[in-house]
Amino acid sequence: GSLVAAVLAHSGRLDKEDLGTRIGRLSCRVEELKAGPGTGGEVCNMINKKYSEFLPSMESAEGLVSKVDRLASNIDLLKAGIENEVQRDLNVAVAEFTELKQQLERDTLVLSVLKKLQEFDTAIKDYNTALLEKRYVAAAQQLEKARSSLKMLESRKGFELKILKALGTELTVQTQNLLYHLGEEWQKLAVWKLPPSKASGGLESAVHSELHLHTVPSEEEGITAPPVASVLQAFAVLGELHTKLKVFGQLLLKYILKPLISFPSLQPFSEEQSDVFILRFTSKEPNLDHSSPMEVFYKIQLVFEFLHKYLLNVPLKQPAEDKEEQRVTVAELLGDMIWQELSDCLIQNCLVNSIPTNSSKLEQYTEVIKSTEEFEKALKNMQFLKGDTTDLLEYACNVNSHFANKKCQDVIVAARNLMTSEIHHTVKITPDSSVALPRLPGPAAGDRLRTETTSKLLLNDTVNLENETKLSEYTFSLPTCRISSSVEKLMELAYQTLLEATASTDQCCIQLFYFVRNIFLLFYDVVPTYHKENLQKLPQLAAIHHNNCMYIAHHLLTLGHQFRYRLTNILCDGAATFVDLVPGFRRLGMECFLAQMRVQKGEILERLSSARNFSNMDDEENYCAANKAIRQVLHQLKRLGKVWQDVLPVTVYCKAMGTLLNMALSEIVTKIATLEDISAEDADRLYSLCRTMVEEGPQVFTPLPEEDKNKKYQEEVPVHVQKWMTFKQLMIILQANLQEIVDQWADGKGPLAAEFSAAEVKSLIRALFQNTERRAAALAKIK
Repeated sequence: GSLVAAVLAHSGRLDKEDLGTRIGRLSCRVEELKAGPGTGGEVCNMINKKYSEFLPSMESAEGLVSKVDRLASNIDLLKAGIENEVQRDLNVAVAEFTELKQQLERDTLVLSVLKKLQEFDTAIKDYNTALLEKRYVAAAQQLEKARSSLKMLESRKGFELKILKALGTELTVQTQNLLYHLGEEWQKLAVWKLPPSKASGGLESAVHSELHLHTVPSEEEGITAPPVASVLQAFAVLGELHTKLKVFGQLLLKYILKPLISFPSLQPFSEEQSDVFILRFTSKEPNLDHSSPMEVFYKIQLVFEFLHKYLLNVPLKQPAEDKEEQRVTVAELLGDMIWQELSDCLIQNCLVNSIPTNSSKLEQYTEVIKSTEEFEKALKNMQFLKGDTTDLLEYACNVNSHFANKKCQDVIVAARNLMTSEIHHTVKITPDSSVALPRLPGPAAGDRLRTETTSKLLLNDTVNLENETKLSEYTFSLPTCRISSSVEKLMELAYQTLLEATASTDQCCIQLFYFVRNIFLLFYDVVPTYHKENLQKLPQLAAIHHNNCMYIAHHLLTLGHQFRYRLTNILCDGAATFVDLVPGFRRLGMECFLAQMRVQKGEILERLSSARNFSNMDDEENYCAANKAIRQVLHQLKRLGKVWQDVLPVTVYCKAMGTLLNMALSEIVTKIATLEDISAEDADRLYSLCRTMVEEGPQVFTPLPEEDKNKKYQEEVPVHVQKWMTFKQLMIILQANLQEIVDQWADGKGPLAAEFSAAEVKSLIRALFQNTERRAAALAKIK
């Protein structure tokens, strides 16, 4: 067997002729071996033995070969039969199966469509029956079933029916028909009797607004419930309840809830008849401009209790996401729609007005907080509010922040009005003046203890550290001047606000403190901008503004220190200060006043420019022009003296007037000193003009309204006018001879040398005197 397998594996199929040939060759070889010498006999015996063993195997292999041939022939016949007959029958069977499957699918689809059409038809019939019986919920549910069937039919792709359009139209018609009936029922249930649309509104319009709810079971019907639940549930099924409640909620807000909040005199009044509940208003004389939150909450809660009893306490079935129905009430849906607007109105028109304006009344606000909490709890019990809704309570509990915000708002309005008011309304400030304030509270206990301890130590100390020379009590006082009354009120407002902060909570205290800082920063930006034109044109306003800034800076130096130990601990450690604002305010006042000084200097120089350089004074026209220029300058200075009189502090007044007069004298001296030729007549007339300046110049110093008190400052003109002595020396030169000028020079040590340089004196000598030997000798001595 293994031999045959090996032969088949080697040659594929055993060939009989080939095998016989091989056997013949083998026999020949045997004979040759027999004829050979040696051990041929033994070899022959061996071969014979092997041959006898091989022959049966060969015969068996030949039998197997014949069987294999027959088997291969049978296989070929079977394959031919399969290809010719069975395959053809199989293709036919597959085609028939596919056709039957498609037919089954078509039949199944047709059956499902017919089933949905039957469901649609049944739903419409049941809807008509329920509508006739006024079973609105059942009618709405049947319409929803019909709509569901129609949607299923429309979703069949490739199976469009012309009838579907007609069915859709019918469903729309029946839906609108049901909505019409429901609308009619709803209008009978909730009837609004409103004032004419042309009415002006307000309290009178609100009094004529009424709501009639026909949801009370009539006595004839016994305990039969009104159809309100059926109507609302039907609206919910159709998805129209939200629209109806939204309209109802807006009417409720506009004509009932908001008027109750806005008009303190309005009171809700209810009346229950046999089959109707009526909600209307009555009006009485109001005690206050705004109702207290407790009163408003009571009136609103009363309205909701009426509505909850007769309308809002209706359970509705709402499909949830998990397909399980959940029950909600109409009150919950209405609350979701109008609570945000209602709470905003309650906050803006009720709670805001109840925020105290004085910190001493904050403790009394706990009553409002408690009332707010009870109000929200009552609405939650009626299911109008959700359990996590606390808008009103959060606002009321945050009263400290709202108090600070309201205080800041009131203060900023008052401060801005003061900043934009007229500057020229002034009050006089003296060193004895102080801000009108109530007595500040005493320092904390720890500070008092520290003060007492320090005092004891000083008393027990034997060394006297007190300086015998004491400063005046007015050393650090603001000098007498005039400031705007609005600025004085502004500073009083700042002090009052800080005093309010000392009695407030930490958060409120910090907010009020920094708000006071913002007031001064606002002044720094608003006043120079708002009054810019007047500050540039009117010197008196510029002086008042200068005083205002210095007044504010003066108070800012100690303002923080005064309240340092009375504010919250957060501000005690050096944060409660206004000192950093002082340089800015001083600079603001100085810049404005210096700008006005530059304007006045420009006008003086412009007037002196018309004096024709004080040359050729022998010409009458030139002399008149120079005299007019001098008179105009003096007039301008006198006018400024009157304008700034009793406004600027005396020292500032004298310095300002001295600067302007000095500038005028300096300009005159410069122009005369540069003249190349001065005749005797010119010198006389120039001297006359200079004498006018010397005689009338001191008269411009009138810082005080009392004339007799101004003499002191008029006598001190040389102190404030740097060029005063120079001007007087010029007058001496104009009238002196050469020897007198040389004597005044005194080899560079005389009064003339203190005011003029040698070059200037020589120039004046050359202009005044003719070129002679005496002039040359005099010039030689000026060195």
